[in-house]
Amino acid sequence: MNEAIEEFFASLPARAPAVLRTPVSGTIQIDLTTDNRTEHWLVQLSQGEVVVNRARGPADAIWNSSKDLFERLVTGRAQGVAAVLRNETTFSGNVLLFLVFRRFFPDPPGARDPRETAREQVGRSG
Repeated sequence: MNEAIEEFFASLPARAPAVLRTPVSGTIQIDLTTDNRTEHWLVQLSQGEVVVNRARGPADAIWNSSKDLFERLVTGRAQGVAAVLRNETTFSGNVLLFLVFRRFFPDPPGARDPRETAREQVGRSG
């Protein structure tokens, strides 16, 4: 398994309190494929908590992705919604869980908060 993906899933429980501040709950099964092999992750989300297992199981939503694309998502080199819209990955079931889960993905490398950029521009002109 890709080290970046392993680290991403291992980090979810510690990051959950900051990311999952809204009352949401459900389970996403994430199926990552490479050639003819599929690896399964079961992610249970609830407000401020995440439980991750390497398993298949009953889920409110299923996300199918290539392992390569998912590695790009967890490193900020791809965006989840854009990948779904381009049909590079598929998601079925409770779409709210996808929208909440994508908050765990990092911003693209070099991305900056537009408010910070605006403050810098105001500071230079003043």
